[in-house]
Amino acid sequence: MAAQKSDQPETAGRQEVDGRQARPGDEPWTHDVSTVARQRREQKQEARHERGQNLKAKAYDKVPNKLKNATDLQVRFRTGFVYTAVTVLCVLAGNTPMMLMLMVVAGICAGELFYMLRKDARLPNEVLGIVGAVLYPPSVFFFELAGALCVSILLMLALIVWYVFWHRARISDVSVSFFGATYTGLLLCGLILVRGSLPAPWGGILVLLIFLSVWANDSFAYLVGSRFGRHKMAPRISPKKSWEGFFAGLVGSAVFWVAMTFVPGVSMDIVQAILFGLVCGLMSVLGDLCESRIKRNLGFKDSGTIMPGHGGLLDRCDSLFLASVTSAILLIAGNCIPVTVLF
Repeated sequence: MAAQKSDQPETAGRQEVDGRQARPGDEPWTHDVSTVARQRREQKQEARHERGQNLKAKAYDKVPNKLKNATDLQVRFRTGFVYTAVTVLCVLAGNTPMMLMLMVVAGICAGELFYMLRKDARLPNEVLGIVGAVLYPPSVFFFELAGALCVSILLMLALIVWYVFWHRARISDVSVSFFGATYTGLLLCGLILVRGSLPAPWGGILVLLIFLSVWANDSFAYLVGSRFGRHKMAPRISPKKSWEGFFAGLVGSAVFWVAMTFVPGVSMDIVQAILFGLVCGLMSVLGDLCESRIKRNLGFKDSGTIMPGHGGLLDRCDSLFLASVTSAILLIAGNCIPVTVLF
């Protein structure tokens, strides 16, 4: 009788969740209580996909005939050229254009990351996460590291309030929301510190060389790895990467770090530049592998479709995140650039 009585509340407390019977430990706020919410979400996703396809079709109709039916390599080259040209122009145009560019990059990358996380049954707060990512660059631009600290504290407080008053949120959702904002926004702020350390145009040239070191790392690794790669580097995370391409990428990164020694205002010898270039190249690869593992864990090939031939913007900037903050740390800690006040 005692056993029967103990089982009754448990059985009575079970509910139908998404067409199945909930387990005893399930809380009602961690799942959809019916199939209606799931169907609405699927309908919204289908409608969003259909709108995207219609926009692509309209844009394709306006493309000149000589540019249509391009090969994958041509599409990749054209997209890369536009991305590179916009980046170079914004970096060299001044502090404010570069800050605005980083805000756009941070917001788009955060949105792509949160989209992938939602497909994995996560519930990140996209609004707070994207807003936090976008606010990191201007906070560092106007208030240096003190601004980044304030944004981090305010973001965490906002996420705590959201977690307390929205019962469907889990502590893991708070974690991924905060991680997404710092990963895509805070790490890019190293470029702002580096650019502001030198007067125009040398600050912009120094940041451009950091970009070129990251691009050289990726390009050298791809060219050498695709031609001579025999030994897989991380087959479970990124099957196409090889140790041959890895070391070639480090050489490409070191070359542009050596070029930094010729920038007026930079106090760095050749040996130091090579060492810093190797470290920065290593962190670029780590950033690439980090994003590759995120996609593999979530079941995605690309983070988005905003860059035809490359995938999403997060796919294109994955190496830049860690390279940005690493470059700032190396240059500042090594007394290579005249940064005197950080707070």
